[in-house]
Amino acid sequence: MKKIAVLGAGSWGTALAIVLADNNCDVRLWTYKKEQAEHINETHKNEKYLDTILPKNIRAYNDLKHATDDVESIVMVVPTKAVREVCQQLNDTLDHQVTIIHASKGIEPGSLKRVSQMISEEMDHYSYEDIVVLSGPSHAEEVALRHPTTVTVSSINEDNAKYAQNLFFNESFRVYTSKDMIGIELGGALKNIIALGAGISDGLGYGDNAKSALITRGLAEITRLGTALGANPLSFLGLPGVGDLIVTCTSVHSRNWRAGNMLGKGMKLEEILDQMGMVVEGVRTTKAAYKFAEKENVDMPITSGIYQILFNDKKPKEIVEQLMNRDKREEMDDLASLIRNRDVK
Repeated sequence: MKKIAVLGAGSWGTALAIVLADNNCDVRLWTYKKEQAEHINETHKNEKYLDTILPKNIRAYNDLKHATDDVESIVMVVPTKAVREVCQQLNDTLDHQVTIIHASKGIEPGSLKRVSQMISEEMDHYSYEDIVVLSGPSHAEEVALRHPTTVTVSSINEDNAKYAQNLFFNESFRVYTSKDMIGIELGGALKNIIALGAGISDGLGYGDNAKSALITRGLAEITRLGTALGANPLSFLGLPGVGDLIVTCTSVHSRNWRAGNMLGKGMKLEEILDQMGMVVEGVRTTKAAYKFAEKENVDMPITSGIYQILFNDKKPKEIVEQLMNRDKREEMDDLASLIRNRDVK
């Protein structure tokens, strides 16, 4: 039986632990909260995050060293703001080589680093090329119910990508591989910004026309920035791109959509985050993407507008008016430019 540690006992970490348990793995689910670990072990439930009975081959741990003893792989599902701290702890406690797979979706605002870059910087014996990322359209609530779900894993190390594919693959959780690690990570992170926008649109009472346009033009922004940073533009037409974008922008399961919806209804960001009690990755990612766009001179009007709402207290309706009154443009200019730039490279 393979021993796997899943670091992070939120909804997504718990859902991935269920997938691994269904695949007959010995799963150690780590949380920094002692009370949470004790509750999971006593009740086989983690109901704050998922309303389901956990398989018996999932055991919760509060001690990181014990959770990672003798495991062959570590699946990191902690919020991006906690990645460096957890990796530093792992650096001190992990005494053998493992395969590291991360399923966290975000960008570090200060450094503008992706999660794989943060992991490789903090851990002495793990290079960026060997880390695996898992991403795609995957609400934890539906994964826990074994509803059909499809995701992508990516690593520069092809053997590690195939290892992760085999580790998670089963009849309800289909896994593809990709070589475009940059595109896979950025697609999973940047879609949370557009999901905030979709929630804002719904909160304002706008209909399907507005949300459809926002998702489509949001995909153009994601592709524009991602390509500038070295991603393959075609990756954003796949599962971790348009697939994840659709599911995150259109479902009440999405905490980014829910946060945006409350913003559209007039609530303040601090009040929303306090009420939700969970990390809303899109907020931090908006700040990072806004800085990225400035640094790379990439046009991202939707991201810029959401940044103004989140951090400069602009009114959502005012931002919508600004977006609708931008200069006239040819729609396919963006795509043609991306294709030309890729051909030149």
